[in-house]
Amino acid sequence: MLCKVVRNMKYDYLVVGAGLYGAVFAHEAKKAGKSVLVIDKRTNIAGNVYTEAVEGIQVHKYGAHIFHTNNRKVWEYVNQFAEFNRFTNSPVANYNGELYSLPFNMYTFNKMWGVVTPEEAAAKIEEQRKEAGILEPKNLEEQAISLVGRDIYEKLIKGYTEKQWGRPCNELPAFIIKRLPVRLTFDNNYFNALFQGIPIGGYTKMVANMLEGIEVKLNADYLKNKESYDTIADKIIYTGAIDAFYDYKLGTLEYRSVRFETELLDVPNFQGNAAVNYTDEKTPWTRIIEHKWFEFGKDVDGQDLSKTVISKEFSSEWKPGDEPYYPVNDEKNGKLYEKYKCLAETENKVIFGGRLGEYKYYDMDQVIAAALNMAEKELFL
Repeated sequence: MLCKVVRNMKYDYLVVGAGLYGAVFAHEAKKAGKSVLVIDKRTNIAGNVYTEAVEGIQVHKYGAHIFHTNNRKVWEYVNQFAEFNRFTNSPVANYNGELYSLPFNMYTFNKMWGVVTPEEAAAKIEEQRKEAGILEPKNLEEQAISLVGRDIYEKLIKGYTEKQWGRPCNELPAFIIKRLPVRLTFDNNYFNALFQGIPIGGYTKMVANMLEGIEVKLNADYLKNKESYDTIADKIIYTGAIDAFYDYKLGTLEYRSVRFETELLDVPNFQGNAAVNYTDEKTPWTRIIEHKWFEFGKDVDGQDLSKTVISKEFSSEWKPGDEPYYPVNDEKNGKLYEKYKCLAETENKVIFGGRLGEYKYYDMDQVIAAALNMAEKELFL
């Protein structure tokens, strides 16, 4: 359907990477009358938002992706390519068999401390803040304690975060946890976003619609055949890792990678929720995803599904050969990225974009907004 033989021609744009950034730019370029070829080293489109059907269940192959945004322009844009369901992200925390609500809300505070009113919960958090004596949080540990107190930090944040990032919380920057939802209500919606949902039929279908009518070549490694690919287009949109583009000549940027153990189970309901985070230090996985609940346990015809698919998620340090999932935005890596960025700014033919190309922790809506902004500058200004 998407993969065509590359013709012997010159394209206006070669887009390296068929994820959200690449697909959005390619769509906009085609709309502007440009010739475009999209290539990807994987055997599938959609990058890390790739979904595939297993027993009628849309499995998020590279981890849970819940689309959420306050950007109306982005929301209207993605709704051109998919109809979104009403899924609301309401994860659960499992700490040694104790279950807590995430986001941190009145259900969490009641379970943790037995408080009943918002006033009691606020007083308990304030008491623990004062005990800690943190005026200006310097790291993630101090930021978390200043937000929710030491009890919640120790049970629900510390173990999970250290597994996720592979570093002690007191060595991680405070900003990572600034978006942590804390509320003195019973609202179980993790995100404070105007718009939220998951594309019906999966993200792969949505990205395929973005790429409709555009040449796509899969299983094509740009960096291994760079000299050849550079000759077939006037400009290149590169969404791979920026340090890999330069063959790591200034040093290797650090990433976190994620590994999944996925099972098809002959039971209708494994955990009753799409995501359960394991926040103790001993459990090796960070969370378990039960994919059917992203679409309310129903198939495309609205029928209950008799089986389920679960994925245990393990976070690990990236090493060559692994998929880099997200950058480690600490001071050391930030300085190295700035050096690569200076190199990138000397390129006349290459534009770097996306989470890996810009070494940024983008959410899906942010990467789409970035691609649209770049497309507007590149194609219309």
